[in-house]
Amino acid sequence: MANNNIGPKRLVVGAHYGMRDWLAQRITAIVMAVYTIILLVAFLTATNFSYDGWAALFSHQWFKIATFVTFMSLFFHAWIGVRDIWMDYVKPVALRLVLQVATILWLIGCAGWAAQILWRV
Repeated sequence: MANNNIGPKRLVVGAHYGMRDWLAQRITAIVMAVYTIILLVAFLTATNFSYDGWAALFSHQWFKIATFVTFMSLFFHAWIGVRDIWMDYVKPVALRLVLQVATILWLIGCAGWAAQILWRV
């Protein structure tokens, strides 16, 4: 009998990120879409189109938190996508590791910068 690796006893290799990452991408996309709707409603109902108007909008703690959660969703969404690109197309392990670490450091830096900007207003 030939072993064709089909069925429940087949050998599965890899990182097993599939379903978890697919779900995380969908959830982060929903968070970003909801925030976009909130921001669009705030923009369409605004009467003061100036720096003071935007500063007043972002002065509310709930809006800062919603914005920061959206940024964290964006960064996690980006991490999953870029990590998958590195894993699929960069074959040398050392180069892939360097690129993944650089991506993580860049995204952490962006998160820190976003927090600094949001809580400075």
